[in-house]
Amino acid sequence: MTKPSLPELLHAAVAAVGGTERPGQVAMAEAVEAAIDDGSHLLVQAGTGTGKSLGYLVPALAHGERVVVATATLALQRQLVERDLPRTVEALHPVLRRRPEYAMLKGRSNYLCLHRLHEGMPKDEEEALFDQFEAAAPSSKLGQDLLRLRDWADETETGDRDGLSPGVSDRAWAQVSVSSRECLGASRCAYGAECFAETARERAKLADVVVTNHALLAIDAIEGAPVLPSHEVLIVDEAHELVGRVTNVATGELNPNQVNRAARRAAKLVDEKVADAFQAGAEGFERVMELALPGRLEALPEDLGYALAALRDAARQVITAIGNTRDRSVQDEDAVRKQALASVETVHGVAERMTGLSEYDVLWCERHDRFGASLRVAPLSVSGLLREKLFADRSVTLTSATLKLGGDFNGVGASLGLAPEGVAGSGAPETDELPVWKGIDVGSPFEYRKQGILYVARHLSPPGREGARTDMFDELTELVEAAGGRTLGLFSSMRGAQAAAEELRSRLDVPVLLQGEETLGELIRAFAEDPRTCLFGTLSLWQGVDVPGPSCQLVVMDRIPFPRPDDPLMSARQKAVEQGGGNGFMAVAATHAALLMAQGAGRLVRATGDKGVVAVLDPRLATARYGSYLRASLPDFWYTNDRNQVRRSLAAIDAAAKAATAGTAAGATGATAKEPEAGSGEQVGADAEG
Repeated sequence: MTKPSLPELLHAAVAAVGGTERPGQVAMAEAVEAAIDDGSHLLVQAGTGTGKSLGYLVPALAHGERVVVATATLALQRQLVERDLPRTVEALHPVLRRRPEYAMLKGRSNYLCLHRLHEGMPKDEEEALFDQFEAAAPSSKLGQDLLRLRDWADETETGDRDGLSPGVSDRAWAQVSVSSRECLGASRCAYGAECFAETARERAKLADVVVTNHALLAIDAIEGAPVLPSHEVLIVDEAHELVGRVTNVATGELNPNQVNRAARRAAKLVDEKVADAFQAGAEGFERVMELALPGRLEALPEDLGYALAALRDAARQVITAIGNTRDRSVQDEDAVRKQALASVETVHGVAERMTGLSEYDVLWCERHDRFGASLRVAPLSVSGLLREKLFADRSVTLTSATLKLGGDFNGVGASLGLAPEGVAGSGAPETDELPVWKGIDVGSPFEYRKQGILYVARHLSPPGREGARTDMFDELTELVEAAGGRTLGLFSSMRGAQAAAEELRSRLDVPVLLQGEETLGELIRAFAEDPRTCLFGTLSLWQGVDVPGPSCQLVVMDRIPFPRPDDPLMSARQKAVEQGGGNGFMAVAATHAALLMAQGAGRLVRATGDKGVVAVLDPRLATARYGSYLRASLPDFWYTNDRNQVRRSLAAIDAAAKAATAGTAAGATGATAKEPEAGSGEQVGADAEG
């Protein structure tokens, strides 16, 4: 039987989802197929609107062996499992003459635990809750959530938290879920045969395509815990997020509340002498942390080193004692032991890592008004781990709209543990063991130079560490006024977003929504529904907003989003690059800023009819030496510093949008609307250039 060609398969899949085949999508699918066939690695930059999901799903399904697809966000996981994969499989089934299976797999704590639900959460003195299921109508929000979870457990087929709508609080979910360390194991659990997490794993073992998240991928690859089924091909979507997610998984934390909780749990299971020693260690650690100052600790202070060593040794004794002791008087003793052991093992492992501080780890103290002080340890770099664990024994394709920074893939490649493109496999002996990879940019279906303007307010004063930027507020006010609202404001800090929202609410008669004043989903919905509205916020808005159409025609960045100078991990990474003879600022701070700016600028053009302006209110983008690197990382918008031209363009876009809206309304009533003047925003960049 003749194997169906990739173009034939892609055509069938695109038709099934009601899309349009695009040159970039075809180029991506061909590159992914080639990488899978020869077992090599691929970085693909695919702009918004390319249809990159089908660009990798079609060659993956055609491959015939198991493929794992890892994404960063829940939204994309849902899109793949609920929309793209069902339609694609249905379309390819007649052509492939087989029906590929697919499944989603997450970490165990994402699934409802039937043992925890029915037998209750093992409790200690200070965590004891009312008996949540005896009260007919519990008055607390927690009780209501728990009753709803009990009802949901009888309805759900997956037990996946993300399938519960509306959701419940983290505290409520913690009562009905367990971590992998707390799990009794299917063979020892009375509910093992019905376990949602085990069912998801079994389904994944039978699937051709397994959709998971970056965190589970990191656990599988780096911690040596085989939680994903074996696979020949790995595809990482939203790959610009991967290093951050892997770093989070590899970061350890200790705080007094966590340590005291572990001590309380352990006290029920070990003799008094061992329990007292652990409690003394917990109290000693808490005393030291009360006086600890925030910031990086390049060496352990003597008092903290002593407290951590005492805690580590006491935890080790508890672990040994729990292993040798079984208290039959404790109800549901296996679950109690598992939970206590998991808590103490975490304390022991992190304390041991901190006391033996490696040159490859960064240790720092954080202090929060609400949660108090905590000690954190993270890898200086995850590039070596990724090179060794991620790229061995399988073909890896990484894709995102933002992988090419400063004009090439080498910056992102270095963060992933990849040598500069073309170095691996070049024939030199020292390159033989390096992963061979190539990068391709398949472009975007959008005409960025005609659809958008990049405006840098060169005349403004550079942003400083402290103090309000009055001239920036003046500029922002004039831009929003010219745009008629329609503004997404991306700020480098929550304080900056709050100050700007307060200022513009007093100056303009347009609604200004502020992140934190409502749920993010509700804010984005309100922003999309009313074109006059502005939405201001920080990090999650730089990457998480997809609002095509007239509601988002001005994207404003208040400043270049460099990491904070006092960020312990970023500053340590920058220093390490400099000690190795490199440019730490460009390798760390500028790369970080370029990635965020590329993501932020990508909020503007989300569809072929979108037009607008990305305004950066930081003159350094135009004047500093690194400005060209940052600009080269953004979409190829028409570039200007002319503030008057930008105001005219924004006003033209606003007028065209209002006219189009009026025309739609008039059409609905049978009336006619005046056509917008020729050129009034039809080709934004071209008009500005002319």
